Amino acid sequence: MRFNFDIAESTEDDSRRSLTPKEDFQWVPLQTHPVFTTTADGGGTAATASASAGGVRNLLAWDGASRLYYWDSNQQCLHRISIRLGEPDPTSVVAASPSKVLRADKELNFVVNKISINRNGSALLLAGLDDLCVMYLYGRSSTKENAIVCRTVSIGSQVYSSDNSAIRILQVSWHPYSDTHVGILSSDSVFRLFDLSSGVVQPEQEYYLQPVEPGRSRNAASICPVDFSFGGDHLWDRFSVFVLFSDGSVYILCPVVPFGSVYKWESILEIYSDAHTFGLKSAKSAAVNNSNMAISWLEATFPEVAQEATDRENLSTIKAHSHALFDASLALQGPLRKVCHGGEDEDLAVRGAECEGRAVSFLYNLVSKDSILVTAWSGGQLQIDALADEIQPVWITGSAPRLRVDSFDHIRGIAMICESIPAEHSIVKLDQPLDNTVWLGHPPPLLRLAIVDLALPRKTEGSSLITMFADPLMPERIYSLHEGGVDSIVLHFLPFTSQINGKDENIKTPSVHPVLSTCQGETSSSSPSPLSGFASLSDSFGYSWVVVVTSTQECVVLEMKTWNLLLPIQIDKEKPIDMEQQKEKDTPDIISKELLSGPKSVLAPQASPNLRSISADSIEGRSALHQYFKLFHENYVEYAHKVYFELKHHGPQLKRIIDDQHARLDEAQQKISRVEAKQPMLDERIDRAVQRHNSLEQRLQRLRRLPGAHKKPLSRAEREFKSELDQFTGVELDALRSSIDTLGARLKRYTKSSKDNLTTQRRKIPGRNHVQDAQISQLKLSLEKLSLLNSESTKKVELVESAIKTVESSRNKTILS
Repeated sequence: MRFNFDIAESTEDDSRRSLTPKEDFQWVPLQTHPVFTTTADGGGTAATASASAGGVRNLLAWDGASRLYYWDSNQQCLHRISIRLGEPDPTSVVAASPSKVLRADKELNFVVNKISINRNGSALLLAGLDDLCVMYLYGRSSTKENAIVCRTVSIGSQVYSSDNSAIRILQVSWHPYSDTHVGILSSDSVFRLFDLSSGVVQPEQEYYLQPVEPGRSRNAASICPVDFSFGGDHLWDRFSVFVLFSDGSVYILCPVVPFGSVYKWESILEIYSDAHTFGLKSAKSAAVNNSNMAISWLEATFPEVAQEATDRENLSTIKAHSHALFDASLALQGPLRKVCHGGEDEDLAVRGAECEGRAVSFLYNLVSKDSILVTAWSGGQLQIDALADEIQPVWITGSAPRLRVDSFDHIRGIAMICESIPAEHSIVKLDQPLDNTVWLGHPPPLLRLAIVDLALPRKTEGSSLITMFADPLMPERIYSLHEGGVDSIVLHFLPFTSQINGKDENIKTPSVHPVLSTCQGETSSSSPSPLSGFASLSDSFGYSWVVVVTSTQECVVLEMKTWNLLLPIQIDKEKPIDMEQQKEKDTPDIISKELLSGPKSVLAPQASPNLRSISADSIEGRSALHQYFKLFHENYVEYAHKVYFELKHHGPQLKRIIDDQHARLDEAQQKISRVEAKQPMLDERIDRAVQRHNSLEQRLQRLRRLPGAHKKPLSRAEREFKSELDQFTGVELDALRSSIDTLGARLKRYTKSSKDNLTTQRRKIPGRNHVQDAQISQLKLSLEKLSLLNSESTKKVELVESAIKTVESSRNKTILS
């Protein structure tokens, strides 16, 4: 019997939804729900416009229990759908109809590209490119036009949604250890952490990312962030933030802890003991200093770890306190590099990206003891790596953060500049001892597992955008959502997990399975239909589903197999396969072989030599006849009964098989007749194709005789210059434009803030203050440098565009000539 915990029927939600009008509903398959219907107008246009602006969208969210949320872009409303997993069949999903309609209490002046719900299902994010809102699903609400009006608040309105702001939101995500903290990565290379319970205007934590030193950037892509991901439930990973940049480099911020977030007591005690065991007892001073800073940070953030053992016996969870080191800022650890083998060239560790295009998305996935990092590239490749070492916190002393405190001197906000440490970029090898890597401040190396090519269709107007999701039931499986559909990637090799399980096996390549394809055909020239929603569902019985919503609001529900998916197929190459044996094994038994072999041969009992002279009426004769009759009954009569029962039992089955064979025979005859009818038409089409082929061959021969066909190939220098132009066209040009927009936005913000500060200071302090004048002059000098840098970047962009136009015009002239 399958138990279902339907939130729509619970007492707690009845009190929450007291304002919702009660109405009758019925359970229908999720894919046929009235919300998911094909619309001929509006839906495709809105989805195409949004996809061109912000890439792959995801307007579907699941609360992990029994509610599915879908944002309708046409109606500007949120649908809350109650679902039941595994009813009426174990592999089906049903939904309550009609759905509940939720609307925001304010007008949304942006296009929603992504929705995301927090852990307890109380708040939902509505994210766009230039604005972000949170909709509170419970609490104060009202009803209007058969819809629930929910309180909706903008997040970071002064930074993202201002009129003159050129800052774009790159990624937004709920923190995995807090229901009120949201992490936002924006195009101005700043990672912000907002606490929705205390304030949505100012961020609680700000980290200004500076991956390279000023003036030493070799390309613009190395300073443009793309995506980020929080770490998982493993040692210092739970305090880490992974940031991906456009050139494929990955950096780590550790430790980043939301104020008031809750963690397991055993997890905090584990890393606290690890710092004492491997850090303080190290023979190297750098390891001792780093572990001392980590221990002091742990004791200030979690004061319970420094208490006596008797005071912390009954602790199961622990809350993080607001704390920051006053004389140090977090280091931007990275870029993460590939681990080298003993005899491998050290240049391989710092080699550039092996994939095509630019990095577009990032996924952190924890599988048992392995931290898996997946980077998606615009060329359609997935770069799968595993951390070869543990993450450790690193600070840069002498760089004090900026703190915001209340009247009780409690820290309410922090802001710091996070710089990379180029001197700490050392080559890590597999044969290094443990003392050379632990607590020395080195970023963890990467172990390359595989590079998966999704074989996406080539796009001439832009690059492919890929979004990745981890399967909640089977973490070894990763879903990739792109413009061509959905693919499933299953990892068959995990270095640390395989070592713990005692498996000594080689690296196995991941398996890729297409789940859903939106292309109209393999040779279709039309662009694929974009997807607008994706969610992975699972229940406690081991069943897993994938829900996909297309741009035309069509819903597709697919059951995903989980059992025996990780088991490799065992094939005995030495033993040949007997086809006759295989055919006999696959053929079902209609009548058992025991009956077909006949009755068992029974040896007659030994008889005396004078048996024939014994009369049948005598006692000896009657005994002998009884014994013979008994043997005959036990073997032949019972065999006859078995044969009768088998024939009677298998009669209907044989009739069905014969009828099925006759039906298949009739169908085959009909197909043969249709083929015979189409044969003349096929012969005519083949003749036309041959004639067309001959004409194309003649045209090809004429084209080969043209003077332009034998043009001189490009030299090596010309090929290198062409590759540089292609790199500028695909990656560098967009990065330079984004940098210029960000610098312009910062310039306007600093100019406005400086004017406001100057006016306020003049009002407060009569007379002239030489210190303030010096600060103002220094600020003006900085603004002049920023404007000069902006103008130089504009000149570079114009130079690159002119070079591209010149090459294209020369190429067109060559083709025309």
